[in-house]
Amino acid sequence: MSLQNLVEMLNKQKLVDGMVHSQQMHKHDFVASLLQKQHDAELLNFIAKQSSTELGGYLDALPLDDAKKLWSKLPSERENDVLWEISDERRCDLAGDRQPGFEDSKINVYELIDGRLKNLPISGRKDLEGAKPIWVDLINSTKAERVFVGSHFGVELPDPIEATDLEVSARFHVEENDDIHLHSNFLLDRDGNSKSVPVAFILHGGILFSLRNEELSVFRLQRRRALTQPGYVTDCVDLLLDLYGADVEVSADSLENIYAKLGVVGRHVLSEAITDQQAAGILADIAEEEDQNGRIRSNILDTQRALSFLMRGRLLTPDQISDSKQILRNIDSLNSHTAFLFDKINFLMDATIGFININQNKRVNQLTVFSVVFMPINILAGVGGMSEFSMMTEGTPWPLAYGGFLLGSAFIGLVTYVLLKHFEKKRLKKTI
Repeated sequence: MSLQNLVEMLNKQKLVDGMVHSQQMHKHDFVASLLQKQHDAELLNFIAKQSSTELGGYLDALPLDDAKKLWSKLPSERENDVLWEISDERRCDLAGDRQPGFEDSKINVYELIDGRLKNLPISGRKDLEGAKPIWVDLINSTKAERVFVGSHFGVELPDPIEATDLEVSARFHVEENDDIHLHSNFLLDRDGNSKSVPVAFILHGGILFSLRNEELSVFRLQRRRALTQPGYVTDCVDLLLDLYGADVEVSADSLENIYAKLGVVGRHVLSEAITDQQAAGILADIAEEEDQNGRIRSNILDTQRALSFLMRGRLLTPDQISDSKQILRNIDSLNSHTAFLFDKINFLMDATIGFININQNKRVNQLTVFSVVFMPINILAGVGGMSEFSMMTEGTPWPLAYGGFLLGSAFIGLVTYVLLKHFEKKRLKKTI
């Protein structure tokens, strides 16, 4: 529904209300109450179908009385999001002194004081006034919040989800105003929910801006170090390099966990016979570890590309170049380890599939033995079902005749089974 449709709906409601109030009718108040409920339902239905951005645009464009009416019907849980989308003047008209706050999202602002990072409490727009941060970290921010924070510091902040191109020129580049843009993937390692989280970095005016939609252990680790260790960072570039270095450390820990899990799987596979059901579970575990190993390899290669870009662009000081080279050496060692884990995964998968094939061969062998054992019995059963059998046993009581037939069949089956086992033992002795 467009703004024009909304205006038509509101005008129609005003017209109907005017007609009802001008009429002298029976149960006037009751009819007016029903109409009011109907109008409220229409507005609530309209609001539910609109995004916060659209509602903000409508509130700015509508006459003040209509805007107040629409604002009064907004659910309380949506008011903050809509406040971000409307102009300051209209916000004062509708909500007075109320300012939009960072509710569902989270913003962390850090200043560098005496060699340590100091976290500034940020709950609303006014808290950013006078702040001189070295690091601004936005988590799960809306477009309106990014626009406000960006305009406050004079930088355009992108959506981290949209910055996922594979080309280096799109992920790592320097703007005309010397802003450095980097879009990297960081590992989120959770049991059963491991994934790569895109993070957008912008270096602007001595401030590191980071944008992401998930909380990451790498960032918690970095904050803890920088808050407690004096001189740990000196500028925004140090912060960025330390984040990349911490990501490599987290990746190394995850690789150690993969190796430990594969060790458990390997002992299970190689130490005892496994059933098909157990083998299926083992294959699922191996596939999960293979996916995790591949994700880690992709992430550390992404970090390698980011550091190479910073070094090629001569954007680092000599000390920062030395730190970057150390991180790159760590990445090279992790690459070798991921290759080793891929080989181990392939070996365990082949071994598990081999056990499945062995189990299937055993079942086929058993079926073959049964068919050979029962083949003479089937022949006798065919003879017994013929009329000649009755002629041969004429004069013999049928319990005796058929009892002897059954005993003979059992004897022949037993002899066949014993002979098969004997020939199998001889074959095994020859192979040994």
